[in-house]
Amino acid sequence: MANMSDSPIERLWTEYSLVFRDFDDLTLARWMAQTLGQLQGGAWRLSHPLLGAYRLAAQLAHERQIWLKRLVNSPAAYPESACCRAPLLPLLTRDVVESGLVCQHCTGTGIEFEHFPEEVVGAIKDWSNEYAPIHAVAHWDDRQRKAVGDYDQAFENAAKEAERLLSFVGGQILPKLLDHFPVVIWEDQDECLEVRPEDIAL
Repeated sequence: MANMSDSPIERLWTEYSLVFRDFDDLTLARWMAQTLGQLQGGAWRLSHPLLGAYRLAAQLAHERQIWLKRLVNSPAAYPESACCRAPLLPLLTRDVVESGLVCQHCTGTGIEFEHFPEEVVGAIKDWSNEYAPIHAVAHWDDRQRKAVGDYDQAFENAAKEAERLLSFVGGQILPKLLDHFPVVIWEDQDECLEVRPEDIAL
């Protein structure tokens, strides 16, 4: 099995990141603070190009410990992440109940699920419980595949249901989190079910 870092897409993203490696620490910090200001107030798709660029900068900033150096002030609306002390930029994934909201700076847990606002816990848990068996279809073993007869059709049905559920979380649940966080990002794809961002309509 090839190492993920050797995959064509990984090499491409590494090439994209080179622009930020030419930034000195202050320039990188200023670019990130300005971009956070632009992101504020939105429920963003993970696939959005601006977020892709920000994630590349965030990885480098984490390596250099940019936010710990306090070179610039982060936008006032962003609280400090408990995991790495960078401004909180949380990502909601299908594993939200287990992993909480994922920090986009260090990829640790930015907010544990048990610390979510009470008014959204039920809706998110229900969504996650509904999504889990749909996603699991992509990982069925041979016995499970044979049991349904036409696995290709079961896979296609699961992909369509995943599209619906991802659209629901992005359009209905995420905006409610904006009452508590300056910005929220949501995972708008499921590679295992071959659901791409362009398949998700809001």
